[in-house]
Amino acid sequence: MVEDFVKEYAKKIANNPEAIEIKLENLEDNTCEITIFADPQDVGRLIGRDGKMVGSLKTFISGLKAKDGKNYRIAIQAH
Repeated sequence: MVEDFVKEYAKKIANNPEAIEIKLENLEDNTCEITIFADPQDVGRLIGRDGKMVGSLKTFISGLKAKDGKNYRIAIQAH
């Protein structure tokens, strides 16, 4: 569910939406890391000016902690 939302969100922002891939990894301490793989030209767009784009995504996803009790981290990497 979370990875689907993040993928669609990233596709709306990216210039090359077909290059967007999402990897969800369960870590210790009830934490999940969501990695967004994007075209190198789109990494800056996904992060946003002063990190505002990725910050808004983190804020939205932090609301899921109340629902399922997991912590989420987001990382953005170029292919």
